[in-house]
Amino acid sequence: MTAIGQPDKPAPVAGSSIADCCDASALADLTSEVFGVQPVDPASITISDPSAFVAMDNDGADHLHLLVENLHCAACIGKIEGYLSAQSGVIDSRVNMSTRRLSVSWKHGEADPAELMRGVAALGYPVAPFDPIDAAKSTDVEEKRLLSALAVAGFAAGNVMLLSVSIWSGHAGGMGEGTRTLFHWISALIALPAVAYAGQPFFRSAYTVLRNGATNMDVPISLAVILASAMSIQQTMQNAQHAYFDASITLLFFLLVGRYLDRRARAKARSTATHLLGLQAQAATVIDPDGGYRSVRITDIKPGMTVLATQGERIPIDGDVVTGTSDIDTALVTGETLPKLASPGSAVFAGTMNLSAPITIRATVAADRTLLSEIVSLMELAEQGRAKFVRIADRVARIYAPVVHILAAITFAGWFLLTDAGWEPSMLAAIAVLIITCPCALGLAVPVVQVVASGRLLRAGVLVKSGDALERLATIDTVVFDKTGTLTLGQPMLSGGEYTDADLALAASLADQSKHPLSRAISLVASNSERQALSDIREVPGHGIEGMLGSDRVRLGKREWCGISKAPAWNGGSELWLTVGQKRSASFHLADTVRSHAKDVIDKLRSMKIDVELLSGDTPEAVTPLAQSLGIENWQASCLPASKTKRLSELADSGKTVLMVGDGLNDAPSLVAAHVSMSPAGAADISQTAADLIFQGSSLAPVLSAIRIARQSTSLVKQNFGLAFAYNAIAVPIAVFGFVTPLVAAIAMSTSSIIVTLNALRLRLVK
Repeated sequence: MTAIGQPDKPAPVAGSSIADCCDASALADLTSEVFGVQPVDPASITISDPSAFVAMDNDGADHLHLLVENLHCAACIGKIEGYLSAQSGVIDSRVNMSTRRLSVSWKHGEADPAELMRGVAALGYPVAPFDPIDAAKSTDVEEKRLLSALAVAGFAAGNVMLLSVSIWSGHAGGMGEGTRTLFHWISALIALPAVAYAGQPFFRSAYTVLRNGATNMDVPISLAVILASAMSIQQTMQNAQHAYFDASITLLFFLLVGRYLDRRARAKARSTATHLLGLQAQAATVIDPDGGYRSVRITDIKPGMTVLATQGERIPIDGDVVTGTSDIDTALVTGETLPKLASPGSAVFAGTMNLSAPITIRATVAADRTLLSEIVSLMELAEQGRAKFVRIADRVARIYAPVVHILAAITFAGWFLLTDAGWEPSMLAAIAVLIITCPCALGLAVPVVQVVASGRLLRAGVLVKSGDALERLATIDTVVFDKTGTLTLGQPMLSGGEYTDADLALAASLADQSKHPLSRAISLVASNSERQALSDIREVPGHGIEGMLGSDRVRLGKREWCGISKAPAWNGGSELWLTVGQKRSASFHLADTVRSHAKDVIDKLRSMKIDVELLSGDTPEAVTPLAQSLGIENWQASCLPASKTKRLSELADSGKTVLMVGDGLNDAPSLVAAHVSMSPAGAADISQTAADLIFQGSSLAPVLSAIRIARQSTSLVKQNFGLAFAYNAIAVPIAVFGFVTPLVAAIAMSTSSIIVTLNALRLRLVK
């Protein structure tokens, strides 16, 4: 993956100049001269056309996702988003610090994506089209570089520290000036090459932004290391008593330790969506029409192709099973641990595991339209969302950087003008302020929790579609359930009736010709029965299906349509009647299947002080037994969509915050009207619902899991904000008054970021 460099003319960002503190160009030149960091020649930069990565939404806006380099803190996010928001035609931009993903959208045709990418690169943040697998590889490479720099800095720091101990001991023992100076020069020979090599992660980033008149957190770090080294050389040349080679290389060592640990912690918290595509096969075996086998890339598979999935490998593409029967591990899609049996006609999905036997699959979608890709897109969309806490962090970060630079300048001026310390201690105090007040912890406070929560929910079978869904879900005090397809599976099963095996076989002969759920239930039960030959089969919408058996008309459907008037009605669910002319009749009772764990979930919701209601469009006769069996006291039957939204409005007016759990396709008005909404969905329907969250599988338990994780997430975000603000409230005054050296400031700054990330990782422990 090739990152995009810097253009000739940088695009400055308001509020990012550091002219009040230092001359950016001079610092850039100093960095280049002392440490050999050379600028990128703009003439050598080539930008590939990014239009292939641009997607258009239903509103006609263009979207582009980019991977951003040199992203370290909330100030970086503020600069990038501030620049993009100021560009003509841009509608929105959002940087996710954990995944380093930049999402930008603009009005179709009103912005040039290549120019937007150049502009971001000019700020010191090279970008490239986002690819989750490439992003993971890029992270691995950068971690290796940091580890190499850390090893060099640690080795040099240990040796220079031994020389420094000798010098300190020599002061007490009467070491001569010549010997002391010799030890200082030996320290310089060890420290300066190590600083030049190990400081590259900071120097390159600082040079890039300074060259364009901007700043980031690497500027004060580079400044601290450069000044400590330069002052040490000056002191050594003057045979002075003190030099700071040990301080410069040890400062760099601890900064690298902090950055490496921070990156490792963020990698653990990184979005599960980033890793999901790694579960997708990179190649597949295609079976040609002539029976030949060939291996092709996943991206070359087209709908209609036949693909072989052998035992023990992941399904490479979404499709329908053509031949073979096997157990499929669908935990990736549904969150369920038990495998499902797939036979000819069954739908299977990319990323799921074929466990027991080879199967052939007819592809139904292209590789970039699989369910796995759709899940990744939904999760990343939620992680990019501007939740309330994210907006708070953004606003604070935007004013944070200029305040810190002003505070550092005041610290230098105060120490220099009001004390006799001189410029050297004054500069060190100002540098300590710059380092210790970096807003890294604040920038990580929210996004690191979001990505951990998204991954934790995915493992529980829940997909988050809205960026602020978890914040809203954490505040609910009432849950309103729909019945069919929500508390129940929406899959009626034959539960009784008055019929013989012959009646069931005849009914199945008609039912096979219908797609109605009740007909499918009859066909499923009679799958092993021998079918009878019927003619003139036709389906009458709203009534049933009929055909001719010899000279007799056979009907399967409602009792009135079948001419049944005297038999008592069955109120336990749905019923179908079978009539054969005037000769015989049979009845089939069908009941919907209640979702597993439904009673347990509802009981636990009550224990959490959450009210539960049931709103159903079914008849009172069908709703009553379900409500009683689940212990739901507040319920309404025969509800039209307008009745449901009216009830939700009444609850909202009374001060309730409501979670609506309903079928995503039939209850769209109710889902939109609720404070937050959740929908059960078949795997292929996850993008079709109006809900904020979607849960997979046949269990209702994910609803409870989502509420618990949402509450814990909100708690952790608040804790992270508290940690970030408390750290700065304590650390800044200490640094201003000179009680903190740059070395201690570096340790404190790195520690604050790591603590915030580790606190967010506690979310993985929620049961």
